[in-house]
Amino acid sequence: MKILLATLEYPPQIGGVASYYGNLIRHWSPDDVWQVVDNSQNLLLASRGILPWRRALLTLRRAINKNKPDFLFLGQILPLGTVAWVLHYFKPLPYGIFLHGMDLSFALRSRRKRLLTRLILRKARIIVCANSRVQKILLNFYPAAAAKVVLINPGASAGKPVEEIKDRLIQEYGLADKKIIFSMGRLVKRKGFDQVIAALAKVPGENWRYLLAGDGPEREALQALATASPQSQKIIFLGSLGEEEKWSCLDLCDIFIMTSRDLAGDFEGFGIVYLEANLMGRPVIAGNSGGVGDAVINMVNGLVVDSENQEEIAEAINQLLASDDLKKKLGRQGKVRAEVEFTWSKQAETLRQYLSSLKNL
Repeated sequence: MKILLATLEYPPQIGGVASYYGNLIRHWSPDDVWQVVDNSQNLLLASRGILPWRRALLTLRRAINKNKPDFLFLGQILPLGTVAWVLHYFKPLPYGIFLHGMDLSFALRSRRKRLLTRLILRKARIIVCANSRVQKILLNFYPAAAAKVVLINPGASAGKPVEEIKDRLIQEYGLADKKIIFSMGRLVKRKGFDQVIAALAKVPGENWRYLLAGDGPEREALQALATASPQSQKIIFLGSLGEEEKWSCLDLCDIFIMTSRDLAGDFEGFGIVYLEANLMGRPVIAGNSGGVGDAVINMVNGLVVDSENQEEIAEAINQLLASDDLKKKLGRQGKVRAEVEFTWSKQAETLRQYLSSLKNL
């Protein structure tokens, strides 16, 4: 089968959505052939003008005529789904839509967009939801889509920590004999790092340190919050990390924490980093928001807390710091779960089988 993917996000772009598409295709069966049209050279969206997606209409029409794909996948329901819907009337080609979270929330914000979204979904042969939260939102909006929805969570692959990097971090930040609480992600409000910093005021003792990695628009606000904290001397900002540094920190830490929350329709779609921490045998603390429930199950691979409840966040941290047995149990269970249930090969094959089962392709 020849499959064409049109997407605004694709490697080498950084981010969960780009990684999702790149990994699905990388682990797909060689029996099928993929072609990807992305927006790296503004092939799909013009930077200005009325109806900027008109460029995608011309680009995809040329790609379809040249490569003659059997199926078209759209990485974003708006505006790319609009293009597929229009093309369907000129040159019928079965298509499918990927949904992650914010993309669908955006598509439901106005009456016009909701009408257009319904038309796009009606013609789609398959709708791939990356998490159960977006699946629920979809079916609440358009129950008729139930028969063509498939849930395909992201997968995760373990990287390799570097002992030299770990040693450098220990020396540079005085981490010897300290229990390490680690967070990593883009520094935006939705990630809930402000709640973690505030909750640390309720974590007693001197034998722990909190490492926060990442960059973003909330960096200065988070640094100010940390400076004002009674635990300021134990809070360390690492900045952005490369892959080797990331895996070294995940291996070095005792607990990974990210208490993401919902903000005006913007929510954590899944949280691959939770699985990455699990792959290093580390327990996680997660907020009960968005699609995180697919990645973290309370008392299986970590603890799930109320993202807005600082007392509950602090209690979870204290519980894991106080019990090596619980830490090891959740970390061990999380590692097995990530290795068995969330391989990219398994996710890709599940989608491939579903696609192959469709009739009249």
